[in-house]
Amino acid sequence: MGRVTSYAELAEAVRHAAAGLQDLGVGAGTRVALCMPNMPHYPILFLATLRLGGVVVNVNPLYVERELHHLLEDSGAQVIATCDLTDVHARVSAVAAELGVQHVITCPIAEGLPTLQRIAYRLFRRKDIAPARHEPQHITYHDMVARRGEPTPVAVSPDGVAVLQYTGGTTGLPKAAMLTHANLVVNADAMVVHVGGESATQDRVLGVLPLFHVFALTTVLSFSIRVGAQMILMPRFRLEDALKTIARTRPTFFPAVPTIFGAIAGVAATRSIDLSNIRACISGGAPLPAEVHDAFTRTTGARLVEGYGLSEASPIITCNPIDGPARAGSAGVPFPGTTIEIRDLADPARLCPEGERGEICARGPQVMKGYWGRDDETRKVFVDGALRTGDVGYLDPDGYLFIVDRIKDVIISSGYNVYPRVIEDALYEHPAVAEAVVIGVDDQYRGQSPKGFVTLKPGASATPEELRAFLADKVSKIELPHDIEIRDALPKTLIGKLSKKELVEESKGRGAALGGGGGQ
Repeated sequence: MGRVTSYAELAEAVRHAAAGLQDLGVGAGTRVALCMPNMPHYPILFLATLRLGGVVVNVNPLYVERELHHLLEDSGAQVIATCDLTDVHARVSAVAAELGVQHVITCPIAEGLPTLQRIAYRLFRRKDIAPARHEPQHITYHDMVARRGEPTPVAVSPDGVAVLQYTGGTTGLPKAAMLTHANLVVNADAMVVHVGGESATQDRVLGVLPLFHVFALTTVLSFSIRVGAQMILMPRFRLEDALKTIARTRPTFFPAVPTIFGAIAGVAATRSIDLSNIRACISGGAPLPAEVHDAFTRTTGARLVEGYGLSEASPIITCNPIDGPARAGSAGVPFPGTTIEIRDLADPARLCPEGERGEICARGPQVMKGYWGRDDETRKVFVDGALRTGDVGYLDPDGYLFIVDRIKDVIISSGYNVYPRVIEDALYEHPAVAEAVVIGVDDQYRGQSPKGFVTLKPGASATPEELRAFLADKVSKIELPHDIEIRDALPKTLIGKLSKKELVEESKGRGAALGGGGGQ
């Protein structure tokens, strides 16, 4: 947003924040929830909490009260820091009061802006700013650091839990992956090795992904601090704002999700966008459709590589080479220090030979300690000490990983395994299709059948019948969707990843309304 903070200023701010947190009782093992968009307070409070041996609980500020309640209650957070946006602050305050959270720290968004923007924000956005709360439970960030003292040193173990990263909300209540200090450090170190070491000049990392998400936690925050890069924070993704920020700051690394790269490719098809300074755009968080990759590289000339990971692995376990040969459709090679195993879907004790599909499992120093308070779930997610990802894939002769689909997303149709990603990739080949999602819906004859949902590119047209005809020679008859819906928009998560959960729930609701019918 134009305000610049030096590393010296950051270090001073972290010291004062750590002293303030210590005065509030934060110490070894204290859970401190951070619930805010990308603003300078996040990295300051993140580092200050870890310095005290505390545990950061990452919380999405868009969560509704029910979701906030679960995360704060499950983690046992004693402190929560949030922004002063009226809606967010009201939800956090209500849940914190209900659960008896000891301290709510309010971080004004205006404090993170340059002087003129700060004045304008406070003048013209007053209705969006939560009023000050004069209650014992509430404290402003400014008041917390007012003493500007030095924190009492705390010994922190590399194996101590640093972050509770919640995951798995699509299959029940989210559970927290316990990521240690060592997990976070080695994943950042591995990224440094993977990109070819530290640059001779200062790198600049575009932080359009929210820092509370595990992808940004490593690729933006940890990596930037590890190499002393500029961390260019954007509070939310707006396409035109992002393009202006890229033109002004000229980042060298750009981690994002496929939908963001697809949006940029759409603009780059009609006007020139200069991405020449970027060493690599790194796609993660969701499968990268070949059409999105090809359109982005063709229209921008920038290098786009796909990586793969999960919250339980801090998160990166594979990535295509930044400078070497990338392999189309592949999630890349194992990160330094990481071993990938493919295990039989029916018998996880059996390792699959090269080229055979099975469950992707990973070993490495970035793998979590386990799930917070969920020993039973922890046991389920490990086999012979290897982390089970829940994804189906295979390794080619050169060790490149190819992901077929999520195990839980596999559609069992007439006894056959149907992988939605195969159908989605085929839909993306149609010139009119902008986004595509395929789910399994109830089918009285087949058990389940695939159903497609798409959005179209601006100005493009297509009918469901045309799309089905287009797929006829690209997928098998069992894979061909009986129904394709064209929509104006598809549900997405906060980081812009296409989300199937809402479509699955909607389909189940339709099926119930039809008396358990086909849901078509």
